[in-house]
Amino acid sequence: QLFEEQAAKTPGALAIESAGEQLTYAELNERANQLAHYLRLCGVGPESLVGICVERSIEMLTGLLAILKAGGAFVPLDPAYPPQRLAFMLADARLSVVLTEQRWLQRLPRGEAQLVCVDAGRELFAHESAKNLHNSVTLANLAYVIYTSGSTGMPKGVAITHDSLINLVRWHQRVYEVTSADRATQVAGLAFDASVWEVW
Repeated sequence: QLFEEQAAKTPGALAIESAGEQLTYAELNERANQLAHYLRLCGVGPESLVGICVERSIEMLTGLLAILKAGGAFVPLDPAYPPQRLAFMLADARLSVVLTEQRWLQRLPRGEAQLVCVDAGRELFAHESAKNLHNSVTLANLAYVIYTSGSTGMPKGVAITHDSLINLVRWHQRVYEVTSADRATQVAGLAFDASVWEVW
């Protein structure tokens, strides 16, 4: 909802640039809406955990927004992880849907999760509505689940709610005096918690 407010306020402003491609806030919002509508058809709603296994890209931001817009919570999966770790995380989180890119399909275990390619499979959701979805998510609902390194044992999923995420974002905005003139680079990998404040 906060992103949608910004998209309505500054639709023509640059939202993301990656590998020579640019999207405005309006374009990113519409693309995420189409994917979110498709995710709803896949059964995604509040408290649904949706995996996302992509590299830093426009597809990454589109996927994260789409998962939240559909009401779900994202679970970052690093494509560079060993197949055994990816298999453990998919099973442990009981993921029913995973957003990925075509080049990572062979790294993901074949199981219960439906794999949705956000690049090659774009025709799956290109015909969906570009309008904002009605969202019944509350501040107490999950926003994402991120796994620990597992350096002292098995990796553990840490569940973060929307109110915690918004608190983090507001703190960074206040302390670093973030304005629309600022730009943020996506340096941290998505499966590393530092990526959260870079993105949002």
